Amino acid sequence: MKALTITNKAVTREGLLQLAEEVPGAWIGIRIAALLLMLDGLKSTRVAELFGISRWSMVKWIQRVNGEGISGVEEKPKPGRPARFDTGVRKKLKEALQRSPREFGLKRNRWDGIVVVEYLERVHGVNLKVRQAQRWIHRLGFSLRQPIYRYAQATKEGVKEFEQTIKKTPGRQEKQRKKNAAVLG
Repeated sequence: MKALTITNKAVTREGLLQLAEEVPGAWIGIRIAALLLMLDGLKSTRVAELFGISRWSMVKWIQRVNGEGISGVEEKPKPGRPARFDTGVRKKLKEALQRSPREFGLKRNRWDGIVVVEYLERVHGVNLKVRQAQRWIHRLGFSLRQPIYRYAQATKEGVKEFEQTIKKTPGRQEKQRKKNAAVLG
């Protein structure tokens, strides 16, 4: 009988470990599997290599289980403030970053920290600072690019509005001089 192997190229160790990061509770299953391999006689360094974790993580798992028993396998609650948005919002942000900001009613062509902050506030009700949004862009595998600056062509209405709002224009200075000369002369 032929030995079974995984032939699908999309299934990789890195992909499975990334899935373990995303799926709640998956790391408990990995810990249990690693500890079962340890009970079967594999060395901790080999088990760490198999699961793609550091040897020190494996040592900590073993020490915790030795000290606490089976309850040491479960994840303890981590201290600190909980994350502002969950994995659902994270996935939707990743999908949104693959599309244009204009599709979400934002008036920009490219994503940057400011646009991500505005998107998260409008669509998901999440408030972040710009720098934190930039970090999320990088965590999700995207990179920020330099904006493209283009000169806009002036329109007649825009020129008139500009002339009305500006204090000094060359044409107005000449008119003012002629007016002053007529009054004095």
